[in-house]
Amino acid sequence: MTISLAPTPAPAQSPLRRATGGIRGTFTSPRYGPVLVTLILFAAVFIGGGLRYQGFFSGQVLLNLLVDNAYLIVLAVGMTFVILTGGIDLSVGAVVALSTMIAASLLQSGWPAAAVVPLILLATSTLGLLVGIMVHYFKVQPFIATLAAMFLARGLCYIISQSSISITDPAFIAFGVGRIPLGGGLSITPSVIIALAVVVVAVWVLHRTRFGRTVYALGGSEQSGLLMGLPVARTKVLVYLISGLCSGIAGVLFTFYTLSGYPLTAVGTELDAIAAVVIGGTLLAGGYGYVLGSVLGVLVLGIIQTIISFEGTLSSWWTRIFIGALLLVFIVLQRVLTARRR
Repeated sequence: MTISLAPTPAPAQSPLRRATGGIRGTFTSPRYGPVLVTLILFAAVFIGGGLRYQGFFSGQVLLNLLVDNAYLIVLAVGMTFVILTGGIDLSVGAVVALSTMIAASLLQSGWPAAAVVPLILLATSTLGLLVGIMVHYFKVQPFIATLAAMFLARGLCYIISQSSISITDPAFIAFGVGRIPLGGGLSITPSVIIALAVVVVAVWVLHRTRFGRTVYALGGSEQSGLLMGLPVARTKVLVYLISGLCSGIAGVLFTFYTLSGYPLTAVGTELDAIAAVVIGGTLLAGGYGYVLGSVLGVLVLGIIQTIISFEGTLSSWWTRIFIGALLLVFIVLQRVLTARRR
């Protein structure tokens, strides 16, 4: 009688289970912890607001979060690409302001909207490209490179005009005040459709393309990416170009929202975008995070502001206080999850 000591083969997994890691593995993975916390936080604040304020439990209240923050969603998408590589972009708020000033001044001069929008996107993408070149080829720290771009963009705003410029172009007004009915008395603006389209494209790029996989690899370890032969230089430059492009799109959406250009527009918005990305679960050190998490982060910021508006007796500065507290909580949560993975 012989006894076989050969190991028993593991049961074969289906291709679907291998691809997804199983439903249970997906929802119990620590990497999804911050995103799930953000989702729970958003739901809790919305339910709390609905119990406290009459009319808060409304579909239009939720849709207004998208309407009011469409430009910030696009900014957060671009910021997510940069932070995933371990970088940062402090110029996005100033680039939004520059976009509004370029749009307002050119439209006032008689330029058609069809020419103004592509010009804005080209200009902001070029600025992002230059920042990416500075970061990678000249080894300038992202903080310094984007800080320089911030001062440059804000200074160009004042060169264009030191006062507000109103927009009377029919196309911009139509986009700004137009509503898309959804039935049941609910509606959104065209800006929401554009913002959601940007989100869909970003999700596809990050999770279905080689470029997206390289972005994650860079955040994990740039040196390892070089050893694996990944296109590190191209990817690192392109993420800043994408951030510049998203800033330009956000600037156009903000122009639709305000129908004016002003040099002091979007001061501090870069911090809102960073906060939304961090609250949405993206690690500041890079390596992993999700665009949809960043969108959730924007909605959390928006719902806090809506709560304060419904309260009526609180200063708008309480929004900043709550955002600061949330940032501290989520940064600590990131540290805990990172320590567990190690």
